[in-house]
Amino acid sequence: MRRPVFRLPQRDAIRAIRLRWQRTLLLAGLTGIVTGVGVALFDYVTQDLLLDNVRTLPHWLQAVMPAAGLVAAWAFLRWVAGRASPSTSDEYIRNFHDRGTRLNLRPVPGRILASIATLGSGGAMGFEGPSIYLGAAVGSFLQRRFAQYFSREDAKILLVAGAAAGVSAIFKTPATGALFALEVPYQQDVAARAALPAVLASATSYLTFVAFQGTTPLFLVKGHPGFDTRDLAGALAIGLLCGLAARAFAWLIKQAKRLQQSLGPTRSLALGAVGLAGIGLISFSAYGSPISLGPGYEAVGWITQPSRGLWLVGLLLLSRAFATAFTVGGGGAGGLFIPLVVEGAVLGGLVAGVTRLTRTTLFPLVGAAAFLGAGYRTPLAGVMFVAESTGQPGFVVPGLIATVIAQLVMVRSSVTAYQYRMRGGHVEQRFRLPVTSVLTRDPYTVPPSTTVDDLLHRHFVRARARALPVTKDGQYLGFVTLQDVADVPREERAQRTVQDVLEKGTIEGRSTWTLRQAVEAMETADVDQLPIVDGEVFRGVVTMDDILSLDEILQATEE
Repeated sequence: MRRPVFRLPQRDAIRAIRLRWQRTLLLAGLTGIVTGVGVALFDYVTQDLLLDNVRTLPHWLQAVMPAAGLVAAWAFLRWVAGRASPSTSDEYIRNFHDRGTRLNLRPVPGRILASIATLGSGGAMGFEGPSIYLGAAVGSFLQRRFAQYFSREDAKILLVAGAAAGVSAIFKTPATGALFALEVPYQQDVAARAALPAVLASATSYLTFVAFQGTTPLFLVKGHPGFDTRDLAGALAIGLLCGLAARAFAWLIKQAKRLQQSLGPTRSLALGAVGLAGIGLISFSAYGSPISLGPGYEAVGWITQPSRGLWLVGLLLLSRAFATAFTVGGGGAGGLFIPLVVEGAVLGGLVAGVTRLTRTTLFPLVGAAAFLGAGYRTPLAGVMFVAESTGQPGFVVPGLIATVIAQLVMVRSSVTAYQYRMRGGHVEQRFRLPVTSVLTRDPYTVPPSTTVDDLLHRHFVRARARALPVTKDGQYLGFVTLQDVADVPREERAQRTVQDVLEKGTIEGRSTWTLRQAVEAMETADVDQLPIVDGEVFRGVVTMDDILSLDEILQATEE
């Protein structure tokens, strides 16, 4: 009797999966190398060519240089980036959740130049924001170029790898880069599917960057710190205080962003410039240096030195927070990672000075881990960053304790508005998508000078709609509906214009909204169309029919 022959099931499918992952890892490594080179160039121009030279200027000129940086950033965003927002790392988080849209590469040069202007002039933000954005752009470009090698589920895998590479390079922290890119899209979850490409891209980016900049840790800490029971008790207190302070900091940044949108670019830029100049002058008067401005590396070194006056430490805590808020509110481009680290280090130093429980280095760095982990909801990345950036693993256990407490205190707060709490089910994921997933970017519109007669007999018929958006020079004015013109007497329709009957106070959405927010707004107003407007710019229209047919739209986009 012939014995049955057993064959490996789906051999071809398994081979195809293995080959796809080999190509994915190869492209992830390439993403890391290109990102490492790009971040090294960005760091050289921003730090070595600009910021180091700004620090040699007279004190009064150093104080006003951030204002000049905000003006330059505004110009780059307006004319090079096509009126794009100053968002950098937020763009990575936002695009990660937008499955149907690839990262828009057009604003990349303008946003990077705006970041160089902001940070190179002394703006109080971090280098990691543009580094993350640059890496995400590199990954997105390579994934678009080699789209045939990726499945539908892996649509954002090189985006994550690029973000990891950006953090890894700028801070020389490869493990932190991978952890941060995986943790930051969610508050209580991770993007686990991209773990291996993120680790590989982070490692290759680190090796590329240190080939130019060397392996010296970001923060130089002497000795090999240990810890005892008193230190662990102090870590608990720091965790509680960092959680409360991080919530306040997140609120402050949110208000700065809202003020920037409500005031408009000119007035918000002026407010930010005046605020930064004032803080710069206070910094020189109190400390003899611009320690309240810039990315904040000097502040961490300053706080770890002995015999610092408590009132000076408290002033630094507040001045750094408001300097970051003025930079954000003034339209500056940069990251919030290092500002969170600095705030945590200063707060930890304040606790150390008040309690006298421990050596001067332990509490500031434990505070840095807790504040960063709480602000971005990335506890593992926060602790790993302190261990890697100092070269001292002895901070890990107290840092973990403080970070856990800070996370509990934060509840749902975060410095970014684009995080999801965790991965949800199919329907929940659809509602979490941004409105840009179903945005009609070039809808049928009418100018306000159109007569009611033309509107009735030509425009409504041609558009096959009962409501049309009214725009002038790209600016949204409102919606005009059949109901608006129904009461216009027939003999007046040739003379009356859309402007005369335009409905006032119509609802508007923002391109940062989720589909859930759009649906809720349309249900509240009892309409089936929602105009999407950012400032004065009309982006397009979202309709209820498009939202209901989202699955088909996504499939057509990905195919």
